[in-house]
Amino acid sequence: MTTATPVWLTPDAHARLLEELEVLRTWSITGVDGDDSDAADSNAVAVRRAQQGRIQQIHDMLAAAIVGEDPPNDGVAELGMVLTVRFEDGSANPETETFLLGVRGADYGDIEVYSVNSPLGEAICGARSGERREYRLPTGQLQAVTLVSAVPYGMHTR
Repeated sequence: MTTATPVWLTPDAHARLLEELEVLRTWSITGVDGDDSDAADSNAVAVRRAQQGRIQQIHDMLAAAIVGEDPPNDGVAELGMVLTVRFEDGSANPETETFLLGVRGADYGDIEVYSVNSPLGEAICGARSGERREYRLPTGQLQAVTLVSAVPYGMHTR
């Protein structure tokens, strides 16, 4: 038996996933097309496969969900934290970015989400404010990034 990786969700994101799951299950039961042509059949098969894949993805997220429990406000980068990072590129004004360390596929509103499984997420997870980490870009280059701040999603001011 394997243990699912915890998925941090806001109550709103959890509710939206439940609604989406219900809609997808309804579409899956009733069908979404009425055309009997071969092309329509082929398209319907592709649509049903995509729906089933999304249903499974949502089911997996909900099964591992930690809903509405903010992580401790300890400044450590982890699931459910809104992080501000600075990309170290040697310039006088390095770029900063603020995002939620969460799970892709769940709607968190107007904040960008990075997965803990992304290269940046893997690199920054566990870092404390002021700590510098590196991760590899798709080009093969190393990118240095410094954690500026980490606050629980529920305490984040937009």
